[in-house]
Amino acid sequence: MGHDMPGKIIRFRARKNNLSKRYGDVTAVDDLSLRVERGEIYAFLGLNGAGKTTTIRMLLGMIKPTAGEACVLGTPIRIGEKKPWANVGYLVETANAYPELTVRENLEALRRLRPGTEPQAVERVVELLRLSEYADRRAGTLSLGNAQRLGLAKALLHNPELLLLDEPANGLDPAGIVEIRKLLIDLAHEHGVTVFMSSHILGEVSRLAHRIGIIHQGRLLQELDVADLERNRRRRVLVRTRDNRAARQVLIDAKYPAEFLPDGTIEIKSAAAIDRPDDIATRLVNAGHPPTMLNVEQEDLEHYFLRLVGVMSP
Repeated sequence: MGHDMPGKIIRFRARKNNLSKRYGDVTAVDDLSLRVERGEIYAFLGLNGAGKTTTIRMLLGMIKPTAGEACVLGTPIRIGEKKPWANVGYLVETANAYPELTVRENLEALRRLRPGTEPQAVERVVELLRLSEYADRRAGTLSLGNAQRLGLAKALLHNPELLLLDEPANGLDPAGIVEIRKLLIDLAHEHGVTVFMSSHILGEVSRLAHRIGIIHQGRLLQELDVADLERNRRRRVLVRTRDNRAARQVLIDAKYPAEFLPDGTIEIKSAAAIDRPDDIATRLVNAGHPPTMLNVEQEDLEHYFLRLVGVMSP
């Protein structure tokens, strides 16, 4: 399985406007424009309700844009368009299956609907997604995590060139999330598969994505690579001792600007403290105020988003 053709694989372009979707007075996707390069993992990041699923549904031709146009594999997407789908695998929202059929029967039914998909493809994806022990179990009895695995197996059945995945880690336990991460990295790096995935899990996205688009209330706020994202997320040192007031003065005297949080914890935002928390600990120990807690904390996704849109203070 290899897909090494150069060029853009997904793009949104303008006619009168860029890609938009409105439902009455509600704008779900607002003037969206982005490009996904062939062979990369692109993470579409946003809080629940940000417009991620609506965007993916427009990419798949499931719903019609109010304005603008989406192109997939060089083909403008319109309702009923068939051209790109032989090379596209997708998982959108809840993984759908025939509940009374087994895992294997679900995959075999889909294989027969995809002309040219080899018979051994079913066993290949069963093994790939670690579904062997559930292969003869009815799909309706699967846990949420295993139902998600079945959805991913269906998306991969025909060796697609492009994967469109809406929250692929949904319902998976931590071990399952790691497995899916490794699988997606292998597909992109070893087989040239392009992955466009939505997620609200920043930590997981930062481990596998090449580039990230951040959407909020239907608008694309930022588009950046993972290194830029990590630099943009703010960090701070949090310290507690048995005498926080005296400890704070020790830090101030050492040229570490330190403030109290409402709960009395000492907060230090300087880059020097973040880069050398061991120096903070050493100074406090030498002054007779050893830390009972010292933690370098990076802001979480929700705080980063709220700061980005101006809801929280910079």
